Amino acid sequence: MSPAAEVLDAARARGWRIATAESCTGGMIAAALTDVPGSSDVFDRGFVTYSNAAKQEMLGVAPATLQAHGAVSEAVAREMAAGALAHADADLTVSVTGVAGPGGSGHKPEGRVCFAIATRDGVTSETVDFGALGRDGVRAASLRHALHRLREAAEG
Repeated sequence: MSPAAEVLDAARARGWRIATAESCTGGMIAAALTDVPGSSDVFDRGFVTYSNAAKQEMLGVAPATLQAHGAVSEAVAREMAAGALAHADADLTVSVTGVAGPGGSGHKPEGRVCFAIATRDGVTSETVDFGALGRDGVRAASLRHALHRLREAAEG
């Protein structure tokens, strides 16, 4: 069974619906979930908010948070996940924002990705440094990690 199918089965068992809020993955998580036949009973929607303006307009990320922390931060990931929960018919959301590359900076290097999970019980976040795997590698690693975190949250 694929990781996406495992996420859907775990959410289905709890009667939960899922939404995604993606930046650097550009919809890859939503695509993986909707590649699974029958996913429509669990997956509600995906927000692809690549620009800061989209993060603000679609998910309610505060301009002050973006200014203080930058788009690649746990603070922004938390607001993205909470915003997806508020703007979707979902019980579980994941957000992803990071530096897929190429490049980056000393403060935010290529491969640094921030994730958040939101449920009605609250929001958790983490930063993972995947390293300079190249754009495709960072995005693929981010997808795998996001699906893993969704499954963990759905399994409780």
